[in-house]
Amino acid sequence: MRVFKSGDGCLVTGVQGKKINTGHRTTTSSHTKIIRNNEDDIFYHIHEFKQQPNMKHTSINLFSLVILTFLMSCNFEQNKEKMKNEASEKQFQEIVLKNSNGTKVSIINYGATVTSIIVKDKNGNLGEIVLGYDKPEDYPEGNPYFGATIGRFGNRIAKGKFTLGSNEYQLELNNEPNHLHGGNIGFNNVFWEIIDFQDTGKNQFVSLKYISKDMEEGYPGNLTINLTYTLTEENELVIDYKATTDKSTVLNLTHHSFFNLSNGGKSKILDHELTVYADSFIPVDSTLIPTGEIRTVENTPFDFRKGKKIGADIEADNIQIKYGRGFDHTFVINGNEGSLKLAASVYDPMSGRKMELYTTEPGMQLYTGNFLDGSDIGHNSTPYQFRAAFCLEPQHFPDSPNQDNFPSTVLSPGEVYTQKSVFRFSVEE
Repeated sequence: MRVFKSGDGCLVTGVQGKKINTGHRTTTSSHTKIIRNNEDDIFYHIHEFKQQPNMKHTSINLFSLVILTFLMSCNFEQNKEKMKNEASEKQFQEIVLKNSNGTKVSIINYGATVTSIIVKDKNGNLGEIVLGYDKPEDYPEGNPYFGATIGRFGNRIAKGKFTLGSNEYQLELNNEPNHLHGGNIGFNNVFWEIIDFQDTGKNQFVSLKYISKDMEEGYPGNLTINLTYTLTEENELVIDYKATTDKSTVLNLTHHSFFNLSNGGKSKILDHELTVYADSFIPVDSTLIPTGEIRTVENTPFDFRKGKKIGADIEADNIQIKYGRGFDHTFVINGNEGSLKLAASVYDPMSGRKMELYTTEPGMQLYTGNFLDGSDIGHNSTPYQFRAAFCLEPQHFPDSPNQDNFPSTVLSPGEVYTQKSVFRFSVEE
């Protein structure tokens, strides 16, 4: 059992179904523990969930055995089964951060995933603004990127190959013909360890840790990642990353929440007004791999410098738009790499909600839900339709290990990787 204490409250994990006396009112069941400070106000809590193994016995005839053998020969199916097995053996944990404004951010240890962000609209009504699932155990078989932490390498690597020194590495081609978001079992598909959880009186934060083994998904080096989510009284969700390695590797972490400031995915985001503080973007080929060029946004659909509706040019007669089926491109953010700078702001006229993104990263991927098709059923049984969300993913540039003119993503022993991103929420009339 591990206990974290913080001010007048505490977080408890322990054996399921056993009541643990912490000096506060504690409610338990076989699946959930909620630690309360008083009768009415839940400042933070943790839920614990454990999937039950399927005990049904199924007869397997010769035909199904052949099919099963074929599936097991496929890496993808093996990895998917591995994820299911791990999910059935490990415990899902959910942390809810809350401030005095009513803002709540829910995070689970699976994928260090943000499952819910609830903020007020212009009328003072609280509402969901991200896509996700109602139950933590839905995530292993759901959309793998909803709210997730992405790594080791966010975005694509051409043909899944890169070279470090004299060594060439081959990664999984999980987005043929390329490698995407760290592979079939990226950081979004593993359980992270919750190592700290505190209420400082001004902010609440949770820290998680994951150790990625040498050659996991084909990447060299034992990599240790520490990630902290902080919710401030200024309605900021701050994400801090820190990582070290014992062997030279490549690293490009990002956060992948799908946002819809109107209603959390019940309508399209085409009327959201987006400003991107970038004079340049990165063109791609038909497989969404950078060509190596850094191109001005001037006189292109990618010019968001003065702000415009996301839908204004999303169907433009432009080869880059056609390649991405909309926007699925990295913008080169104005300002110095490593300094915290304003990358983008989004305003939703319907709700009055506004979101600003600050980041230390040199790039930001804009994705406009081009592959959502209604098959993902999320919060409150909502089917997430085409362009029901957008993503703003702070990161280094795609395929950086193979592009000499892009900022380096190499992390060597003795170096410390750091990154900070801030999502600030507010309301405008």
